[in-house]
Amino acid sequence: MVSLEDIIKAQKNISKYIYKTPQIDSIPLSKVNQKVSLKLESIQITGSFKLRGAINKLLSLDEEQKKRGVVAVSTGNHGKGVAYAAKKLGIKSKIFMSELVPTYRRDAIESLGADVEIVGTNSDEADHYARDYAQKNNIELIHPFDDLEIIAGQGTIGLEMLEAMPNVDTVIVPTSGGGLIGGIAIAIKEQKPDTKIIAVSMERGPSMYESLKVGKPVDVVEEETLADCLGGSIGLENKYTFQIVQNTIDDFVLIDEDKIAEGIKFNFEHHKIITEGAAATSV
Repeated sequence: MVSLEDIIKAQKNISKYIYKTPQIDSIPLSKVNQKVSLKLESIQITGSFKLRGAINKLLSLDEEQKKRGVVAVSTGNHGKGVAYAAKKLGIKSKIFMSELVPTYRRDAIESLGADVEIVGTNSDEADHYARDYAQKNNIELIHPFDDLEIIAGQGTIGLEMLEAMPNVDTVIVPTSGGGLIGGIAIAIKEQKPDTKIIAVSMERGPSMYESLKVGKPVDVVEEETLADCLGGSIGLENKYTFQIVQNTIDDFVLIDEDKIAEGIKFNFEHHKIITEGAAATSV
């Protein structure tokens, strides 16, 4: 599994390729008699935290793997991270996306130099196409979350959180496949084991939540939601993130669509920040 040492190593490896994003105090949220701050990964180079894991993974590849190129499946943010990281490192990238993904996300990934192919009616079908393509062409598949290098890369956020707020007692993390919350939980819990890690997701098709409820990875039906970046299955053959999340989080809260909309509105009105629905679940 991933250790604190792995995350510290990842931080050293990726630091010159990413922004160390700000962590701002939220005065309106702090009205609950506690200091509340927001980690602004929305202003990361590619617009999300996904770049951290992607660049860490690509840096771990050997020269032969880099020459063959990489493939990924994405609803948007992971694809942008892989495309940008691949371009920076001189690696060819191909991103598979389902028909559910908005056109503007496809265009954003193509603008970063990746070859984009639209396949399947949902994320699971797109994942099947990506795996088949990677296997037939002997190309490395960059998983969006269930990968040790990806998890370690996302965990660097936890290191930055503790640096900015050493006495943090609760961390709330939007959760889908578990790479983000898994990495953050390890980075923080190994240094401050009493810190509570709370997962949040949308009510519509929360794969990790449903899997934890029954004690094993399960498929869920994808539904339309403002937090569409949190959609998709964690994978029935999940190797790492399910177990990490199961062992590290303290609570899991589901957010309805009205509350997600309120979170988006709150961030804009009070902090002049435009956030996607997935990020707003934590507000």
